Amino acid sequence: MKKTITYILIAVSLLSFNSCNLLDVDNVSSISGDGYWQSKGDAESYLIGIYTSLRDVSNATLHFEDRGETFEVGLIGGPSNLFTQNLTSQNGYGWNSYYTVIQHCNMLIKNIEPISFGMEADKNVILAETYFIRSYMYFCILRIWGDAPLELDPTENASKPKLGRSPATEVLQQAMADVDKSIELFPQDGYPKGKGRVSKQASYALKADLLLWRAKVLNGTNQDYQEVITNADLASKNLSLEEDFANIYGTKKGKEVIFAIHFELFEKSDHYSSKLKPRDVFVEKAINKDDIAYAKSGAGTNYAPSERLMALFEENPADDRKNKSYIKAIDADSNLIGVFDNKMRGTKTEGDRSYDSDIIIYRLAEMYLFKAEAYAAMDKLPEAIAELNKVRNRAKIGNYAGPTDKISVEKEILSERGRELYLERKRWPDLLRFHFGGTIDVYEFVPNLKSRADDGIRVPLYLAIPLRDIDINPNLEQTEGYENL
Repeated sequence: MKKTITYILIAVSLLSFNSCNLLDVDNVSSISGDGYWQSKGDAESYLIGIYTSLRDVSNATLHFEDRGETFEVGLIGGPSNLFTQNLTSQNGYGWNSYYTVIQHCNMLIKNIEPISFGMEADKNVILAETYFIRSYMYFCILRIWGDAPLELDPTENASKPKLGRSPATEVLQQAMADVDKSIELFPQDGYPKGKGRVSKQASYALKADLLLWRAKVLNGTNQDYQEVITNADLASKNLSLEEDFANIYGTKKGKEVIFAIHFELFEKSDHYSSKLKPRDVFVEKAINKDDIAYAKSGAGTNYAPSERLMALFEENPADDRKNKSYIKAIDADSNLIGVFDNKMRGTKTEGDRSYDSDIIIYRLAEMYLFKAEAYAAMDKLPEAIAELNKVRNRAKIGNYAGPTDKISVEKEILSERGRELYLERKRWPDLLRFHFGGTIDVYEFVPNLKSRADDGIRVPLYLAIPLRDIDINPNLEQTEGYENL
């Protein structure tokens, strides 16, 4: 028993140790197979460690929200270079945290094979979850950096070749192969391990997401759009929308959720939504203080919901999501103190508040919006509007009654995604899809991108990689567009 606990602690400590840089093979895994990969329990405990690393890499607005138009500088400032669009070849953002998760997925995929399981289905489920996570990590990298190295074997010694960047189309192809493998390996539909673990439905949702990216960004085909609809329907099986929008984050893993990364009260702090919440001292004079999700500690207010975001909600004054998404602190003289996130409220504790909302990766409303987007792209506008209306009617704003030409409907779908999925780490990828799909010009749409463009600086839509990574691995080429930045 003592030996087993020791191995579990080794696995967890490795997964917490972020110096495992696949581009710097001087740092190699100390689990080489000796003594650890012996039992089903070893594989299961290692997978739990992978989920912990997945939570860490997912717990930020940085890559998927900061570059959009839904934030403004908050009460204490501190915005990132991604928010300001101050991006150059000198201040690239590293991808090490994503590749750390991939490294451990590769370790598990390799080392689980000789382990004897009482039931082969149990091994298949562990592999299915692992292939999903690796697919999701490559999808994240693809949307942030574009071209990227395809690491498919674990780094176990310093002799492993240093890889260059594969084209974005190949990165997506690998992510698609992994999610297809995940779907194949899951023995059943449903959520036998709960919605805090990857399921077959989650894999269908990820596949729909991948297909939509391929169709719009990487010159896919109408067949991709058809498959988006098929996979979104499969992901939606036996789910229903919450009647009350607030219950999506007010409860844990409710009937709308497909896959969520778990946060537990007092177990994990620093939820990314805390960067839009006020400390108690900031709202002492607010007459609606009791309605605000403030905290004595752990709150940040680096960002605030933007005027652009609030304008989206104001397009439909009856929108039930508005007051459940952001809140304005007002003093006794009706002066505005600040605007704060009201969606991921966390849990009120004795004299304080803990921001412990789950990180929802996929939920049912997004499947309807995926389908709406795919139908619109195929000029099937009545079908697109029908899917759009499912989300609108839960929000109590009624059926869409605006112009029904393709561009107008697509712009409304993008707006609806902004209202429905605010702060859920979707906005920047959404803007890229609709930009490459021809619905918007992102350089005109995002204020900070527009201001840079007006100054003659066209900031690339994919991030630079740090110069230190290129120094370590000369096979890496800098992201296109940074030659003069």
